[in-house]
Amino acid sequence: MPEPSVRHGATIDALMANAGRSTLAFKQANADRYHATAFWFNDLVDATSGTEVVEQYLVTAAEMTRYDLGELTLRPELCEPVMSAERLLVTGFSDAWTVLGDLGVAVMPTSGLHAHGRRKGWTWTTDEITDGLAAHHDDIARIGAEPRPAYILGHDVGQTDGARLQAVVVGQVARGDDGHVRLGSTVPEGCAGAPVFVGEELGDDRFRLVCLGLVLAGEKGNRIATFDRIRAAVREPAAERATGPAADSVEDMASPPGPGGEAVRRAGWWRRKPRKR
Repeated sequence: MPEPSVRHGATIDALMANAGRSTLAFKQANADRYHATAFWFNDLVDATSGTEVVEQYLVTAAEMTRYDLGELTLRPELCEPVMSAERLLVTGFSDAWTVLGDLGVAVMPTSGLHAHGRRKGWTWTTDEITDGLAAHHDDIARIGAEPRPAYILGHDVGQTDGARLQAVVVGQVARGDDGHVRLGSTVPEGCAGAPVFVGEELGDDRFRLVCLGLVLAGEKGNRIATFDRIRAAVREPAAERATGPAADSVEDMASPPGPGGEAVRRAGWWRRKPRKR
């Protein structure tokens, strides 16, 4: 088995290659609060006909969505052609999300975001958490009381400038006495709602990347809303299911130039250098 540092590096490389463009930083607009992370999820509804039927959502922690005006950070690598706008403002923000029962999770259909891009002459170029990457029941069942490495892919809040750069936060997950899967490490501000990954050992120095679910709000010992339950909840019939934002409720907004950033590594952190195009 590889040394832990080697496996950490290999897992992070796989994570960034498969899901590096899956996350969005957001917060309440015109307010310094509710900083969180959402991610793109492609739910494979049907593949029996030979053509995959997929429904696409943004997914995050429900607690972080309950206000009217939301601000999404638009990273350059998420759209083609690259936009001068660095933020998207969404009116009726809380109404665009469907809260999934008592999971602490909210989902937003992405059709309005795609329609906004088409209206403005650009397209989204994202990675998505797919059915093959999102954990199933057996994956979740393998999480026991023994802590194991886990990786949060989120957008923390810069301590000095508030920048929402993407970072991989390395911690541990284990099943708590209450039966829930929990993180044992501190979650930085801005990472509530972020996807959490583990590497499943396959033998012969091979592993499989699995997205367990998302981290709920809190500072330590946070519960993870797992994908076995998210997948089941999002497929339940709902009489009143939010349809996501209308295209005309999304607006491009310019931001002041942010600081340039080299890759930074410190204890438990890998900071990704923004891609240049």
